[in-house]
Amino acid sequence: MSSMDSIPRASKSDLARRWYVPQEIQSLRAYYAVVIFVASLSVALSTMRGNEDAIYSSMCIVLVHLVVLLLLRQLDHGTKNIRDGIFAISGIGLFLSILHHLDGPGLWIDIWFTTWTAVPFLLVPVAGSMPMVTLWVSGRLTVKAAELGLRMNRVMAEKHSHALHHLVLLHAVAIVALPLLWILDVAVSPGNSLGGGFMDEVTGEHFEKLVSSESFWLWTRNSFIVSIGTTLLGLALAIPAGYAFSRFRFRGRDPAMFAFLLVQMFPGVIILVPYFLVMKALGLLNTSLGLILAYSVTALPLCVWMLKGFFDTVPRELEEAALVDGCSQTQVFWRIVLPLSLPAVAVTALFSFLAAWNEFLLALTFNTSEEMYTLPVGLASLISSTGQAWGDFAAASLLVSLPVVVLFIAFQRFLIEGLSAGGVKG
Repeated sequence: MSSMDSIPRASKSDLARRWYVPQEIQSLRAYYAVVIFVASLSVALSTMRGNEDAIYSSMCIVLVHLVVLLLLRQLDHGTKNIRDGIFAISGIGLFLSILHHLDGPGLWIDIWFTTWTAVPFLLVPVAGSMPMVTLWVSGRLTVKAAELGLRMNRVMAEKHSHALHHLVLLHAVAIVALPLLWILDVAVSPGNSLGGGFMDEVTGEHFEKLVSSESFWLWTRNSFIVSIGTTLLGLALAIPAGYAFSRFRFRGRDPAMFAFLLVQMFPGVIILVPYFLVMKALGLLNTSLGLILAYSVTALPLCVWMLKGFFDTVPRELEEAALVDGCSQTQVFWRIVLPLSLPAVAVTALFSFLAAWNEFLLALTFNTSEEMYTLPVGLASLISSTGQAWGDFAAASLLVSLPVVVLFIAFQRFLIEGLSAGGVKG
């Protein structure tokens, strides 16, 4: 005889009434807390736009969601009238959501807000009409039905949890993808429109204009020269420095490592004037070499610390065995340590390349000639106070990002190995 069978029937009925709550209702209660937060963001967006009608309608939607959540929390065994009231209020909320969407400009973010605020009003009657929920709110739930419902709750709780996780992941993807889609829309739209209707008209005029422009290819050449030069010089300095900090104990080692960390605390703009004076004194203004030196020195502390962290994970026993076999310290480094450290070197090289490829402030300050512009400075010149070439700017942004995407795809395996290995101690 099971423990449940040993409980008197009256006690089991009381247990079903007091402790069983359909999983659909539990999930709706948790879901509505998030919905109210998103609906509040819709109020903030309407306030920033200054649309009084949208502010009023969005506040009404938030109020309706609050009422629905309060009533959901009041649902209990034998409260069918409350369930029916929730259905009626949800219908009013759905109507308000549709009106709010019609008053808005119809951008993607408005569609997103409308989806988040309207779909819950549809889910409530669907979930509230389920057979087990209907029995529960009608007060006709038997002991056997309650036992079945508890078993179903365990299964549905896992499914609802997975659905919530996927919903969060989809929003994370949307946060990344929507700006890219918007830029693509602007790039393929005719004229200088900032988009809004997704690819209503498609044209390649902006890409054709850039490809046929000598300035764009000149900026691209300058960026490649500076980025590749920064990567090579940075690795040439950071690799031996990182190995020395990892393997040797010498006077000034700890203060030097602390100094590397200290300089990372200060914003780059405070070194702008000293850098400019040094470059002017050396005659390196409007030269790629000046930018390479500036970028290499700026990125050096981070590169050294990244490589040191990886060198610390390489077993010293391998080096000791190589020394016993007759290798010199230099041969140990080149034949043993460096081949094992290629993932970390690849990560450091990628970060150095991207830092130089995307840097704007130093390139704008040191280069006053348009012939020496890098891509970030050249793209900024497309947006002026007198005219904005938004289509050209968006098309150029997509073209500029292609090398970065290719590098990340090519070095994906090294990125995973390098980023994870440097964080393992011992």
